[in-house]
Amino acid sequence: MLHHWRGTAFAPGATAADFERLMRDIDSYPRHFSPQVIEARVVGGAGDHLQARMRVRQRHVITVVLDTDYDIAFARLDAQHRFSVSRSSRIAEIENAGTSSERAMNATEDHGFLWRLNTYWSCEERDGGLSIQIESVSLTRSIPRGMAWAVGPFVESVPRESLEFTLRSVLNALRK
Repeated sequence: MLHHWRGTAFAPGATAADFERLMRDIDSYPRHFSPQVIEARVVGGAGDHLQARMRVRQRHVITVVLDTDYDIAFARLDAQHRFSVSRSSRIAEIENAGTSSERAMNATEDHGFLWRLNTYWSCEERDGGLSIQIESVSLTRSIPRGMAWAVGPFVESVPRESLEFTLRSVLNALRK
């Protein structure tokens, strides 16, 4: 299943530089994007191209923990316009997360809650603040008929709820 969502918001008093500083500070993601982001760190790259690793948790009817790797690029069009592109390079569902029997499930075992995720951010300084847009495109496994009643609401609502949560979290971080 392909999920494509877009959200926009306005952050009064914020600047494009504030936004870029926030997005580049990957180590602070658990603080700004909790409880969804449990751990985050830069594992490679330099300058405007980074590789990041994150452990994320999504709670709904069920709780799913994923270890994810991303390739992230940042760019400036000018002083008032910035954007970034984040593409997942690896997503592994974690079985028994946080226990001594924790392990990454392989592709034939996992539930397919998230196979790939691309996120596109853009911002523009205007009207005394910052106009922000996030667009996400995610790929999940289709829901088997027998599990639709249990898993369907989770798979179908998570992409939108996650995008809304992320956008709200960015606004809250920019207000601080």
